[in-house]
Amino acid sequence: MLRPLCKSIISIFLSISAFFGSLGGQLTGKPYTKGKEVDMSQFELVWSDEFDGDALDRTKWDFSWWITERKGGYWHEDMVRVEDGNLVISAEYKDEAMPFYYGEHDWIKPYKPGWYTGKVVSRNKYEQTYGYFEVRCILPAATGLWSAFWLMNDDGVYNVDGSGADGTEVDVFESFYYKDYAFGGDYISSGIHYDGYGDDHKGDSIGKQYLPNDPYSEYNTYGLEWTKDEYIFYINGKETGRLTPDGGVSQNPEYFLLSVEFAGENGIQNSDRHGTGEISKTPQENWPAEFKVDYIRCYQYKDMI
Repeated sequence: MLRPLCKSIISIFLSISAFFGSLGGQLTGKPYTKGKEVDMSQFELVWSDEFDGDALDRTKWDFSWWITERKGGYWHEDMVRVEDGNLVISAEYKDEAMPFYYGEHDWIKPYKPGWYTGKVVSRNKYEQTYGYFEVRCILPAATGLWSAFWLMNDDGVYNVDGSGADGTEVDVFESFYYKDYAFGGDYISSGIHYDGYGDDHKGDSIGKQYLPNDPYSEYNTYGLEWTKDEYIFYINGKETGRLTPDGGVSQNPEYFLLSVEFAGENGIQNSDRHGTGEISKTPQENWPAEFKVDYIRCYQYKDMI
């Protein structure tokens, strides 16, 4: 009974603080139900995966751009499966290192005991410029990690030239906030990055976005409308925010990623990143945590087909 009561209190607080949240750069979440509905009449479906069958469709997805070590854990293809109409990316601690399937390479760090999860990527399979992109999914219910749906361009994102037009990482959503779950903290965040990830990095965010239902046990949709002028973010078809970056909107094709990552560095989970909270092996029922994706659908503007 604690959680519904806390969610009611949080909802009241959000209503009272909406004005102050807007002044503070959306530091508090706001209900997406106030947003404008996405106009689907202007789009036509051009690429999708409903995740039917019992295996990942390798004509659409790959484990390329694959590295073993990823922040506070490891990415491994065995942590990815398709079942019951969902892509499922699992996350859990492994007492023994998982096998590496691609031969020995000096530039690849070896797997070790630690926290394991995975990702899939459409790189070299499918890329798109502009349109509307949407996933329907259930977020992984554990601290110390986050799931994400994001767009990426290898060349332009790392090109330090003051411009995002040659490529921008677009995070349709990232789920950092499970640690606040018991107190109604059902949030995701959305934002962009360009000019690399070093001292010259540039980015922006629409802030934390609040979901009134339970994203860890119920499906929600997370969408992005990518125009020539701006990025528009949606939850369940309702607009949550817009970004018009100083460096411009990406004008190059981008591929898609569905992923889970652990907070930390050098393969060691040792930090609270962006509000994930500290990880714990208990309670045991939290593990394995699962990111379940019902579908991904990519639409193009009809006048661009």
